[in-house]
Amino acid sequence: MAKEVNVGLIGTGFMNVAHSFGFRNCWPVWGGECKPVMKCIVSRKEETAQKAALEQGWEEYSTEWREMVKRDDIDLVDICTPNFCHVENVQETAKAGKDILCEKPMANDLAGARAMLEAVEKAGVKAMCGFTYRQVPAIRLAREMISSGELGEIRHFRAAYLQDFIMEPDFPLIWRLEKEYAGSGALGDIGAHITDIARFLIGDIESVSGTLETFIKERPKEQPQGGTKLKDTAGGSEYGKVTVDDAAIWCGRFADGPIGTFEATRFAGGRKNHNGFEINGAKGSIAWNFEDMNYLDYWKEGEGARQGFRKVLATNEETPGFENWWPDGHIIGYGECFVNQMKEMMDAIAEDRDPEPGFEDGVKCQQVLEAVTKSHEEKCWIDVQDV
Repeated sequence: MAKEVNVGLIGTGFMNVAHSFGFRNCWPVWGGECKPVMKCIVSRKEETAQKAALEQGWEEYSTEWREMVKRDDIDLVDICTPNFCHVENVQETAKAGKDILCEKPMANDLAGARAMLEAVEKAGVKAMCGFTYRQVPAIRLAREMISSGELGEIRHFRAAYLQDFIMEPDFPLIWRLEKEYAGSGALGDIGAHITDIARFLIGDIESVSGTLETFIKERPKEQPQGGTKLKDTAGGSEYGKVTVDDAAIWCGRFADGPIGTFEATRFAGGRKNHNGFEINGAKGSIAWNFEDMNYLDYWKEGEGARQGFRKVLATNEETPGFENWWPDGHIIGYGECFVNQMKEMMDAIAEDRDPEPGFEDGVKCQQVLEAVTKSHEEKCWIDVQDV
């Protein structure tokens, strides 16, 4: 008989939908010793909380997150609030002795992320940072290929996360465009993902040199339209200042020798969610892009006139993260990554261990992002450990 883990989720935006999908489908797909129970969802507005509970399958709803985290019948708290809320959410939840799953980036700055790590360590609770792309079977296969030495000595890592959703000048000044609430722009929003992927596959980043750019300096202030998604907002006649980056580009040196390049922008016209990387080793290369997430492009040495990249379908029973899904070749999508993420959280609780990625990974990612910002400000290379 599986142990039931009662979950409370804070936040009713886009991530609520993705995380709810993960919790709903975790047990039917993976089974295991722990089974998530979708107990309570929280939003400041009762109407929004009630709607989210009904649509996503939560047993209850609440408008008071502080009360929810203290409830005796809540075991795990999932934090899907905007970045600026994370520190307080985590500190109060840890104090209540509840395990935690928190969306990325962990906080608006490194100090906040470190405070969150300190809180969970002091409380002795398990804490996972929501770098969901680690759960893509193709990425986990890539890691297996690298660690086995199949690609030889790794020399290059290059990554780009490209979107275009804020290109229009009249796109409103949502919270993601204000430093007070978001901490940074493309750097933290999507640059955090490629930073974590790099650390997951290659290792720690030792030093960085980067630049940031804001293309549209002012935008119409947001006029909420009653929803919780980006499309549910519109701009008014009053303008406000954009205080985060629209694009970030940086170089990096890894602790074990490889060099890397990183680009994160929300101004790449035609790109919707182009999250990709290429890794070059002495014996082979691999490339991946989330918009074609079930494949790795793979090249290996010694193929003579027939050399070139070939596609490897990363959906078979031997692919890590795909074992309990569909028959070989039956591809998966974005939502399934969250199912895998919740499975890792449930396994960590069952096995009484820290989940991966943990809050220490979140802090190390935040440290790299802060080093990039400092490099931009000082126009020089920055050692990540010195930040």
